[in-house]
Amino acid sequence: MTQTADTPPSSGKQMLSEQVHAHLRDAIMRGDHAPGDALKPQDLAKGQGVSLAVVREALVRLVGEGLADRLHNRGFAVPAFSDRRWQEIAEARRTVEPVVLRMSIERGDVDWEARVRAAHHRLARTPAYEPGEGEYYTRAWSEAHRVFHRTLLEGCGNPVLLETFDRMWTASELARRWSAHRDPHRDGFAEHRRLEEAALARDADTAAEVLAQHLTQTAVALTDSGGREPARGI
Repeated sequence: MTQTADTPPSSGKQMLSEQVHAHLRDAIMRGDHAPGDALKPQDLAKGQGVSLAVVREALVRLVGEGLADRLHNRGFAVPAFSDRRWQEIAEARRTVEPVVLRMSIERGDVDWEARVRAAHHRLARTPAYEPGEGEYYTRAWSEAHRVFHRTLLEGCGNPVLLETFDRMWTASELARRWSAHRDPHRDGFAEHRRLEEAALARDADTAAEVLAQHLTQTAVALTDSGGREPARGI
């Protein structure tokens, strides 16, 4: 992560900041930094071989993404399980997404049905956990999970609502990983299957209820004592 002689200073710093941001984001997502752990700029800069300014810029971006907190003493830390934001995000999702799903079931066409089926198939066939990717679920499963949930809602045909989903999904990613790790007995595969079946059966009442319960379980795991073995999907 050193700057070459041919790279303009501003461009080089930006590239380093992008690299450090990606490294820290992946480390937090993998569970290398536990909830509540301090993120010390000096230590991170030394470990990455970059300046404090580069690390601070990356940390500020993580704060904006909800993956780090900026403390009153100007330090940084991984958010805690008990942070109220997770419950607030869950409440927002439970309020918005079941309504959008109803619209999607009402408006979605045959192509939407095919995309829902394909997205569920990919999710069901993607391994949630792999050696070497940390204690939380894999990047591939995370993306398949996002695509399935978003595809369920795409039949609504309203880009503003889908943008709202995208923002809430990104904001809740860390809580989702923690929740899966703390709830070892949850059958996420069955929940996703019921969602697919209800949506394709055009049963809006059941689909909305299943989705609301699905979202509630994610938040509940962060307030309970939880387990320590990984759950297979949320």
